[in-house]
Amino acid sequence: MGSKPEYPLLCLENPLLDIQGEGDEALLQQYELKANDAILAEEKHMGLYSELLTNRNAKLIAGGAAQNTARGAQYVLPPKSVLYIGCVGKDEYAQKLREACDAAGLRVEYRVDETAPTGRCGVIITGHNRSMCTHLAAANEYKLDHLKSPEIWPLVEQASVYYVGGFHLTVCVPAVMALAHEASEKGKTFIMNLSAPFIPQFFKQQLDETSPYWDYIIGNETEALAYAEAAGLKTKDIGEIAKYMAGLKKANERRKRVAVITQGTDPTIVAVQGEESVKQYPVRTISKEQIYDTNGAGDAFAGGFVAGIVEGRTLEESVDMGQWLARLSIMELGPQWGKCNANEYI
Repeated sequence: MGSKPEYPLLCLENPLLDIQGEGDEALLQQYELKANDAILAEEKHMGLYSELLTNRNAKLIAGGAAQNTARGAQYVLPPKSVLYIGCVGKDEYAQKLREACDAAGLRVEYRVDETAPTGRCGVIITGHNRSMCTHLAAANEYKLDHLKSPEIWPLVEQASVYYVGGFHLTVCVPAVMALAHEASEKGKTFIMNLSAPFIPQFFKQQLDETSPYWDYIIGNETEALAYAEAAGLKTKDIGEIAKYMAGLKKANERRKRVAVITQGTDPTIVAVQGEESVKQYPVRTISKEQIYDTNGAGDAFAGGFVAGIVEGRTLEESVDMGQWLARLSIMELGPQWGKCNANEYI
């Protein structure tokens, strides 16, 4: 029996350097930000990054939602299991991202843009709330020709599971669709994450273009509600919204679609295409004293969940693995899980 191919999981999205700093209501108001939100930066937000670095005791952390998910999945999976693709600048921040990913055992194949700087995400911490303001910069310059290049496309063909963060729908839809078509035509698994409320709100057309190819669609309750409103659904019931997403027309009918909606400390909702009942999976408990940083908990959940799918675990086991990794994540300045061992998963 031959050995399993390397890098069965390929992730695509926007690599960012997170600049996390302590904030307050005054700082939020200064930049017209909400305490618990994720937006793309406008010109009025550009001073935030230097403010965080200079006055707010900021820490630099390798970020970008799908890059976090990729690191999490690689933490769980055997070495050389996960490959991440995106675009960075030719600067010291890109090198910091490479070093962080290398330390996590994550292989990255970045497209390097010669003119734009590496993308940044300013994270304002107020209590347990996180306001994220992203300046995509080089991350916005990803191109299909990189994915289709002789160096990268063989890695695409080698992978059996594709994970795409919804944030990439603001960048390069053709690259997302290339993975979607490859998955559908070759019977591989295509996983999409809603990523933030503004994706279904303002990029619904792009999201709808990908929906026939979803084998799994992941989101949280806020994103699900935003999707429901954008789709014109007359319900705020998370289970019903999950059922609607699971029941959308599907290109590859050989596999039922699964919709997975997390709800913080409330049970995770799972709907399977064609099934009337909706499953609920209670989360792993954690005390308030153990919670250090909730930023990226959803990315960590996706990492554990996707790792379960790659390993061929059951849906229930994959959800539990996601909840387990999310629990580890919020105990660290995150998303990170370095003080624990992936072998400790039970």
